[in-house]
Amino acid sequence: MSHQLTFTDSELNNKHRKTRKEIFLSRMNELMPWDQLEAVIEPFYPKAGNGRRPYPLSSMFRIYCMQHWYNMSDPAMEDALYEITSMRLFTDLSLDIPITYLDSCSHHHHEFQALIRETHTLAPAF
Repeated sequence: MSHQLTFTDSELNNKHRKTRKEIFLSRMNELMPWDQLEAVIEPFYPKAGNGRRPYPLSSMFRIYCMQHWYNMSDPAMEDALYEITSMRLFTDLSLDIPITYLDSCSHHHHEFQALIRETHTLAPAF
């Protein structure tokens, strides 16, 4: 992740102990072939200019994965992105730009879920 930390993110990262969530997300970041999976999805992912502007593919895909790993609804995921720094950093999002997951991206999220289900090469992974 090439995410520049904000002052808030930096302050929270100075704690001494890593949480289980941080360890798990770090491990998933290393294990998942993100580039290969995103390359399969990218041709079908909504582009800017066709209605609402979607989140970047890598952020939305990571949000989608976390929702499955932690069994979270859309509202719970939005709250988690605000409240849990490790999840926000995993998705390459920051609090310096409002996270309006439900307002601006829920529509794209449902399209994304359908896309994942229809993409046969990814279906066995989920």
